[in-house]
Amino acid sequence: MSENDSKPVPTGPSPYCAALESKKILVSEGLPQVPGDVLDASGHCWCAETQQVLGSDRRLVGPETCVKGRACFHSPFESIL
Repeated sequence: MSENDSKPVPTGPSPYCAALESKKILVSEGLPQVPGDVLDASGHCWCAETQQVLGSDRRLVGPETCVKGRACFHSPFESIL
């Protein structure tokens, strides 16, 4: 893998669950920091754990709800802590 192919280093802690996904997140170069980093014009996002618009706690996913304090929340840095 060349230096240009490596994944970017996160710019800071993300307030969102690591399982929160959207098209915009998938093509971004860092961790989402604000709702505009998550949602594109479609407003569609999903949970990577369930592959649905509902999280494992059966509640809707989104940048407003997939934050610390939710039962199914996973920090993006969980694997390195």
